[in-house]
Amino acid sequence: MIELAILFAILAIVAGALGAGGVAGMSMSIAKWLIIAFVILAIITALL
Repeated sequence: MIELAILFAILAIVAGALGAGGVAGMSMSIAKWLIIAFVILAIITALL
């Protein structure tokens, strides 16, 4: 899951550099939610 978050973050950086603000914003939003989900799942796994 963290690989997808990194992929979307890189996509957002590239899209932002090329001037595609809509794609960059959407990609960063997806990356943010994937990272949040990853952290929550990692904490749950660590507690079990």
